[in-house]
Amino acid sequence: MLRMLSRNSLTINSLAENFDMSRSAVSKHIKILYGAGFISILNIGRERHCTLKQDGFKALHAWLKYFDQFLTSISHHYL
Repeated sequence: MLRMLSRNSLTINSLAENFDMSRSAVSKHIKILYGAGFISILNIGRERHCTLKQDGFKALHAWLKYFDQFLTSISHHYL
Protein backbone atom coordinates (compact mmCIF):
# COMPACT_ATOMS: atom_id res chain seq x y z
CA MET A 1 0.00 0.00 0.00
CA LEU A 2 2.76 2.41 0.89
CA ARG A 3 4.53 1.76 -2.39
CA MET A 4 1.32 2.40 -4.31
CA LEU A 5 0.75 5.62 -2.39
CA SER A 6 4.30 6.74 -3.13
CA ARG A 7 3.22 7.16 -6.75
CA ASN A 8 -0.24 8.73 -6.28
CA SER A 9 -2.86 9.70 -3.77
CA LEU A 10 -5.51 6.98 -3.89
CA THR A 11 -8.94 6.41 -2.44
CA ILE A 12 -9.50 3.51 -0.08
CA ASN A 13 -11.66 1.86 -2.75
CA SER A 14 -8.85 2.23 -5.32
CA LEU A 15 -6.41 0.64 -2.90
CA ALA A 16 -8.81 -2.20 -2.09
CA GLU A 17 -9.12 -3.12 -5.77
CA ASN A 18 -5.44 -4.12 -5.78
CA PHE A 19 -5.59 -6.61 -2.94
CA ASP A 20 -7.29 -9.93 -2.40
CA MET A 21 -9.00 -8.80 0.79
CA SER A 22 -12.22 -7.10 1.75
CA ARG A 23 -12.62 -3.34 1.79
CA SER A 24 -13.02 -3.53 5.57
CA ALA A 25 -9.66 -5.35 5.85
CA VAL A 26 -8.03 -2.65 3.70
CA SER A 27 -9.66 -0.02 5.92
CA LYS A 28 -8.10 -1.65 9.00
CA HIS A 29 -4.66 -1.49 7.36
CA ILE A 30 -5.28 2.14 6.43
CA LYS A 31 -6.27 2.92 10.01
CA ILE A 32 -2.99 1.48 11.30
CA LEU A 33 -0.92 3.36 8.71
CA TYR A 34 -2.79 6.56 9.57
CA GLY A 35 -2.28 6.05 13.31
CA ALA A 36 1.45 5.46 12.78
CA GLY A 37 1.75 8.69 10.80
CA PHE A 38 2.56 7.08 7.45
CA ILE A 39 -0.47 8.47 5.63
CA SER A 40 -2.95 11.31 5.79
CA ILE A 41 -6.59 10.97 4.81
CA LEU A 42 -8.54 13.74 3.13
CA ASN A 43 -12.29 13.50 2.74
CA ILE A 44 -13.39 14.81 -0.64
CA GLY A 45 -17.12 14.36 -1.04
CA ARG A 46 -17.87 10.73 -0.31
CA GLU A 47 -14.33 9.60 -1.09
CA ARG A 48 -11.45 9.26 1.37
CA HIS A 49 -8.11 10.00 -0.32
CA CYS A 50 -4.94 8.56 1.21
CA THR A 51 -1.59 10.30 0.76
CA LEU A 52 1.85 9.48 2.12
CA LYS A 53 3.01 11.57 5.04
CA GLN A 54 6.59 12.02 6.31
CA ASP A 55 5.95 11.75 10.06
CA GLY A 56 5.83 7.96 10.30
CA PHE A 57 8.84 7.55 8.03
CA LYS A 58 10.88 9.97 10.14
CA ALA A 59 10.01 8.03 13.30
CA LEU A 60 10.85 4.73 11.58
CA HIS A 61 14.15 6.14 10.35
CA ALA A 62 15.07 7.31 13.88
CA TRP A 63 14.16 3.89 15.30
CA LEU A 64 16.23 2.06 12.67
CA LYS A 65 19.14 4.46 13.17
CA TYR A 66 19.15 3.73 16.91
CA PHE A 67 19.38 -0.02 16.34
CA ASP A 68 21.91 0.40 13.54
CA GLN A 69 24.16 2.29 15.97
CA PHE A 70 23.51 -0.34 18.63
CA LEU A 71 24.49 -3.18 16.29
CA THR A 72 27.56 -1.27 15.12
CA SER A 73 28.70 -0.75 18.73
CA ILE A 74 28.21 -4.44 19.51
CA SER A 75 30.17 -5.55 16.45
CA HIS A 76 33.05 -3.21 17.39
CA HIS A 77 32.96 -4.52 20.95
CA TYR A 78 33.54 -8.10 19.81
CA LEU A 79 36.29 -7.35 17.25
